[in-house]
Amino acid sequence: MTKLTVFDSPEILYANAADHIVSLCKSSIEKNGRCSIALSGGNTPRKLYELLATSPYASALPWKNIFIFWSDERCVPLTDKNNNAFMALDALLNQVDIPTENIFRIPVQYPPAEAAAHYERVIKEFFRDAWPVFDLVLLGLGDNGHTASLFPYTDILHNSSNLVKEVYVPSLDAYRISFTARLINHATEVLFLVSGIEKADILPIILHGKKDTDKYPAQLIDASQGQVLWYADKEAASKIKKK
Repeated sequence: MTKLTVFDSPEILYANAADHIVSLCKSSIEKNGRCSIALSGGNTPRKLYELLATSPYASALPWKNIFIFWSDERCVPLTDKNNNAFMALDALLNQVDIPTENIFRIPVQYPPAEAAAHYERVIKEFFRDAWPVFDLVLLGLGDNGHTASLFPYTDILHNSSNLVKEVYVPSLDAYRISFTARLINHATEVLFLVSGIEKADILPIILHGKKDTDKYPAQLIDASQGQVLWYADKEAASKIKKK
């Protein structure tokens, strides 16, 4: 199932996303004893993370039962402000009472291929003998149609063998580490956060345009085992035609 919800402002979007995450975590923990979340990078989730670090959200979440991963990572030092995990630690995780052993960073101190293989092993070990199913994968949307580090016309888009893979992105002249679409699509829930007028052209293409997953990789995400929720502010959704 795919559902779009449009909010009047970014602030209302973040508040609703925070409420939803609290509800999802509590439900997953009640059902399974834990909640596994894969975070994303970028400016939009940072504002969400900062909100989750404040009252009443921080105290409402049972952090000892929440386990944090990342859907993708930049191959920059662990202490670099552009490192997705460093950003989430700074904005949220260092501000709340989550056990350090519940946080699983992508080990970008290793070469890209080694880092990807290591992270895939970590995920398999966490889920033990079961196919890895995250309770929540949080994603953003680039104005070129990428999500996580699934960039247009890159080899990772056609990878059906791995859970995590390194990918060279020519437009950035850099390597990234990313969940594959196969892993993302097995999540119980995928939540896209899309904010700002710069996303207004790409959002209707991803949701309603002709399918071209090489050009628009976010179209690969269908959460075949669960649901995909799109939370967009009014600016980002301004070019979606009303039915």
